[in-house]
Amino acid sequence: MTDSRDELAQLRQRIDGIDDQILELVSERARVAEEVAQVKAARGQAVQVYRPEREAEILRRLSDANPGPLSNEQVAVLFREVMSACRALQQPLTVAFLGPHGTFTEEAATKHFGHGATFSPQNTIGSVFREVESGSAHYGLVPVENSSEGVVSHTLDRFLGSELAIVGEVELRIRHALASHARALDEVERVYSHQQGLSQCRAWLDVHLPEVERLPVASTAEAARLAALDAKSAAIASEAAAERYGLPLLQLRIEDHHGNTTRFLVLGYGAPPPSGRDKTSLVVSSANRTGLLYQLLEPLARNGIDMTRIESRPARQQGVWEYVFFIDVQGHAEDEQLSEALSEVRDRASLFRILGSYPRAI
Repeated sequence: MTDSRDELAQLRQRIDGIDDQILELVSERARVAEEVAQVKAARGQAVQVYRPEREAEILRRLSDANPGPLSNEQVAVLFREVMSACRALQQPLTVAFLGPHGTFTEEAATKHFGHGATFSPQNTIGSVFREVESGSAHYGLVPVENSSEGVVSHTLDRFLGSELAIVGEVELRIRHALASHARALDEVERVYSHQQGLSQCRAWLDVHLPEVERLPVASTAEAARLAALDAKSAAIASEAAAERYGLPLLQLRIEDHHGNTTRFLVLGYGAPPPSGRDKTSLVVSSANRTGLLYQLLEPLARNGIDMTRIESRPARQQGVWEYVFFIDVQGHAEDEQLSEALSEVRDRASLFRILGSYPRAI
């Protein structure tokens, strides 16, 4: 027994020593980050503390060098927080997101920017765009598509009237929980959630709560707030939203597809340089004619460009039954092969705009 206690004491001493080394190295990293800002200021360069391509390169390098036992995802979480804290020493960032607090969008924003940023919840996707456009926020974060339910059309439509660029993307695994003050499922009379949440849990609801009223609200966080007011109500929301509003969890992982993932876009100004593993988003259109879509896409195929997504939306300013196409491709607009292909697409289109070239989600 004594030997066992001595061994544990020695191991804890080793951990204490390692923690001291980690603290020393993190502090040194922060000091070097401050020196970088000072050098930029001395040269008259704008101090741009958020460099998506640089952060992506760091995280990929660390993932490739990761010896374990921590997973690459855990390593990324740790170092995002280190980078976030170092950023805040130079210039605190304000990030607008589709709120309120407790939404999956806030979770995605925190995952990407870390806790060193200040987060500003907005009621609508349009408000997120306006906060960044007005300079009230440095960056914004909005959902754009879900692997189960498809595209968020309002986000795409908002790009047609905005000068903002896409400077990054975040992918977040969506795990829905049923939360309520009810003690059992048979006490639940109504379920609140965002329409996406209700749709993503439709099969589970059909089996376990087939007769319960389903009420769509503005967000999963709002659903948790409303459910907290009535013991006969439940919310489909994240565990974070349930905790924020003091709701016990009745059932975890009720989403119909456990690979359920939402993709979010980071909005800002400027164009990140290539990181080596990038994605480019664009919007194109032309007068309706036979073979229009083929003519717009043919240069991409001929140049071996991998197209990862295409969505059509009504071109509201052009006329009835006219459409614009939102396209995602692999690569950066500065890459020679992609640049040549995009130049051909531009020549064939009446509307052509690169929405952004940015590092792929990590």
